[in-house]
Amino acid sequence: MNPLLGDAAGLGLAFWLIGYILGIVLFLTPFAPVMGWVLFVCLTPVMVFVTFRWFSRRSLPLSYFVQLAVAWTAIAVVLDDLFIVLLFHPAAYYQPDVLVSYAVTFLVPVCTGWYLQEHRPASPLP
Repeated sequence: MNPLLGDAAGLGLAFWLIGYILGIVLFLTPFAPVMGWVLFVCLTPVMVFVTFRWFSRRSLPLSYFVQLAVAWTAIAVVLDDLFIVLLFHPAAYYQPDVLVSYAVTFLVPVCTGWYLQEHRPASPLP
């Protein structure tokens, strides 16, 4: 299987599904009015950690991470639209918390790729 497809679909879907399930749980609590921000604050560090650990041992070009960022963001937008907007008909879904989370979903793999490229040890000379 294509590694980009596995990384994009596997991690992208996993990150979205974790947020979706936790969002449904939070909807049933007093935190429902601010659940987007709660999810953002709680899940962003998890996403950064998992992404960094997942890719830290692999040497990949920055273009790979940009493609990954596009795929993860597309997955989040499409699945949110299908399984939140169309299914639950929220009054106003695309609030700043959701838009910030989309931006972070894009930036996490790009920044991870950039960081790993800048801090990867140079290969020894032959």
